[in-house]
Amino acid sequence: MASTSAAPTLIGSVQRALRLLEAAGSHPGGAPAKQLARETGLALPTAYHLLRTLAHEGYLLRDKGLFVLGDAARRLADAEALQNRRTKIEDSLAEWRDAIGVPVYFAVYRDGEIELVAVSDTPAAPAVEAWADFRETGHAHAIGQCLLGQLDEESREDHLDRHPVNAITPYTVRDRRTLLERLGQRQSTLPFIERQEYALGTVCAAIPVTSAGATAAMAISLPLHQADRLLPAIEQLRHEIGKLLTALALSISI
Repeated sequence: MASTSAAPTLIGSVQRALRLLEAAGSHPGGAPAKQLARETGLALPTAYHLLRTLAHEGYLLRDKGLFVLGDAARRLADAEALQNRRTKIEDSLAEWRDAIGVPVYFAVYRDGEIELVAVSDTPAAPAVEAWADFRETGHAHAIGQCLLGQLDEESREDHLDRHPVNAITPYTVRDRRTLLERLGQRQSTLPFIERQEYALGTVCAAIPVTSAGATAAMAISLPLHQADRLLPAIEQLRHEIGKLLTALALSISI
């Protein structure tokens, strides 16, 4: 009986605390305990107790008698915003995947590393198996080459110092000089293409995506025997991105 009666009390406390957080969040300049108690319909002693607890845990900050959101609450809000952005980009990738009929990849270059953010594929059109560390093999796949191609010379050299060029298939670019020449000679209007450099039996293409100052890229892959579809498919992806640029711009900062 004791455990049964305790559950509603705990849930009620959580609900009251959340109401206080919402009320405090509606006052950017802060609000006193009495005002928050009144707005949430809580007895003042109960509000004081919960406000002190929330402040102790970092969800609220008390400054000159006023309660404002603390770092812990802001981290929760940031996490929710991040998840919303991820959902938007995943929804966009799925739409492009279905429209074009190929796996679609989204990656960013952040803090000196290549980060594959999302992949959308289907059983009928599976993504390339990441059999070699994606971050360390940027020279060998189209999306990595696309990201490296957007870096300034110093950043590119720094990346290759940390992740040297190594042939992982018989078709991988052979050395650093050859890779840098390839990146330097590529026309900005053309996609990055690689054929079996990362995975045998696979061809890939990538295009840069510029938004909010981020270094990002979208890519597709196809089996080698469908290589004739690669350029039309990547051009269709470029067109689809243009149509949905607003949704992408909201998501690219993840």
